[in-house]
Amino acid sequence: MAQEPTHMSGGGEGLRSDAALNRTRILEAARAAFALRGIDVPMAAIARRAGVGVATLFRRFPTKQALVSEVFAEQVKACELLLETALADPDPWRGFCDLLESVRAVQIRDRGFTQAFLSAHPDAGHAAERAKAERDFAEVVRRAQAVGRLRADFSPHDLPLIMLAQVGITTTSSEIADVASRRLLAYLLQSFAVRPDDGPARSLPSPPEMDLRAVIELPADGRE
Repeated sequence: MAQEPTHMSGGGEGLRSDAALNRTRILEAARAAFALRGIDVPMAAIARRAGVGVATLFRRFPTKQALVSEVFAEQVKACELLLETALADPDPWRGFCDLLESVRAVQIRDRGFTQAFLSAHPDAGHAAERAKAERDFAEVVRRAQAVGRLRADFSPHDLPLIMLAQVGITTTSSEIADVASRRLLAYLLQSFAVRPDDGPARSLPSPPEMDLRAVIELPADGRE
């Protein structure tokens, strides 16, 4: 099997340099492809985008899930920070709402995020981080319920449901997607809230300028 090229006559330093460069190219290509098309994009397409051979890609990342796990490692850390921020907010309801808004924004920017976040593969990686995130979100929910702002029958298991509700919106154009997803989340938050004395609900963000025909005529691969 051919080795990755080296541009230095000396032993392993050039090979290490080329291997590191290839790894960076693969990660950048995968990150862009996942954001645009989701994590179902073929490995061969990622290799082409990175300008490397398929064999090189598999030497760096033996499985698709290993690549997915590495690409989304930064977002795992970002999610941990979002949860910490929500838990530190002195207003539990505001912390809950801001957290869902942050997750919504990530979903719209990156089509692969929801698939990776909800991945059930046994080798998905970050199992400990995922378990901690679930515990932290449950605590965010408990705090918002304890102050009487979040309905008592809301479950932490509703988070995947909320995320899946946004998935279809991500297939629209980026301009429409952001506006539509904000309005959808506003609807959802109103349904989650316990309003004092059944008072008036907050006004919703403006609806997107999109009719049913635009949805019906969406191409099969969404934004592309």
